[in-house]
Amino acid sequence: MRRRHVGWVAGAAAAVLVAAGGITYAVAEDTGGSHTATPGAESADAGFARDMAVHHQQAVEMSYIIRDRTGNEDVRRLAYDIAQTQSNQRGMLLGWLDLWGLPKVSAKPPMAWMGMGDMPERGDGSLMPGMATNTELRKLQSLSGKQAEIFYLQLMTDHHKGGIHMAEGCVAKCTVGVEKRLAQGMVDAQQSELRVMDGMLRERGAKPRS
Repeated sequence: MRRRHVGWVAGAAAAVLVAAGGITYAVAEDTGGSHTATPGAESADAGFARDMAVHHQQAVEMSYIIRDRTGNEDVRRLAYDIAQTQSNQRGMLLGWLDLWGLPKVSAKPPMAWMGMGDMPERGDGSLMPGMATNTELRKLQSLSGKQAEIFYLQLMTDHHKGGIHMAEGCVAKCTVGVEKRLAQGMVDAQQSELRVMDGMLRERGAKPRS
C-alpha cells in the first residue's frame, strides 16, 4: 500500500472532524429555527439521516473488528480513519434529527425516502445496500491476518458502494443545503477510499466481490 494514499485518507478524516462543529452550526442556520424550513419526518433529509446513521454504525463496528484481527499498519490505519470519520458523521446525522425534533426511527422500511422501500432486504441483519449480514460479521471475527484483511476490504468495498448510492440520493433529494454538502462529501471521500481499498486488495492477490 502506498503510504501517501493512507496519509491522504487520514488527512481527509481529520478535515471532517475539524469541520463537524461548523456543519452542525450551519444546519441550525439552514433551518433558521423556522417551522417551515424544518424537514418533515418522512422527508429525504430525515430518511437519509436515519438510514445513513444505521449504515455508518456497521462500518464503525467492522473497523473495530479488523483492528483486533490484524497487525498490518496500513489496514489498521484505514480502519481507524473510517471508524473515526463515520462515527463523527453518525453523531451529526442523529444530532440533526434532534435539532429538527424528528424521530430516529420510522415505521417505513429503509430507503423509502429514495423510492426504494419495496426493495427486498438481504436479511440476516443486512438492512440496506452494501450492509454485511450477521453471518458475514461473525466470519470476519473468526479470521485473522491476511484473510481478515481481505474479507474486511471486500465487505467495506460493498459497504461504501451502498453508502455512495444513498449519499447520491440525498444530493438529489435532500433540501437542507448543508446536509446535501455533507452527502456529496461522503460520495467524494468514499470513492477515494474505494480506490485505496482496490489497491490494497490487489496487493494481497484479491479483488472486490462484485
